[in-house]
Amino acid sequence: MTLQAKLDAFKADFEAGKPPYNVPPSVIETMHRATAELIASGAAARALRAGDTAPAFTLYDPDHQLVSSTDLLAKGPLVISFYRGVWCPYCNMELQALQGALPEFEALGASLVAISPQTAANSRKSVRQNSIGFPILSDPHNDVAAAFGLRFELPDYLVDLYKSLKNDLPAFNGDPSWTLPMPARYVVGQDGTILYAEVNPDYTRRPEPEDMLPALRRAATTVAA
Repeated sequence: MTLQAKLDAFKADFEAGKPPYNVPPSVIETMHRATAELIASGAAARALRAGDTAPAFTLYDPDHQLVSSTDLLAKGPLVISFYRGVWCPYCNMELQALQGALPEFEALGASLVAISPQTAANSRKSVRQNSIGFPILSDPHNDVAAAFGLRFELPDYLVDLYKSLKNDLPAFNGDPSWTLPMPARYVVGQDGTILYAEVNPDYTRRPEPEDMLPALRRAATTVAA
């Protein structure tokens, strides 16, 4: 089953209010409203895209070790997934799918990282629960996400909904602001050029890991040449 098929199946059960979710229709309507407004804002079109230069970053991994994009790119191309947090089931399914594709990425000389605003403790929880073998880097205040054009502020009505659901982003992220990154996937070549970009303001839609393989193969061919 593809990643998107798994996401669609989860979404259907969640929005139907099937146990264990039992979510009232008003919650679903609010989530749909927020997604529609983010799509209509055109924010995704303003994010970095293929052909742009990726911002360099240095962030801490869950073990408080600094990880530098410059160092990773010295070894080969870099795959980046912007991850909302351990509380997001769609994001966790994406991490699991990326883990499944990790051997193919590594065979092409690529490194893989996820970038999330959540605290190191929550990233350790994400790594453990999803059984992943790549780091989740902490992006305080979504600053790196902002450099990629991905950061957005949750509208007040969505903040109220999250609070009612005990989805306390300031606690998850160690940051009083209510901001998130739009889910995004990038492939960055060794010269810092973005070779692949997929940004979707609808958090229930994610590209397949295999979609990045052509860009990674081109990157590997370029290095070999």
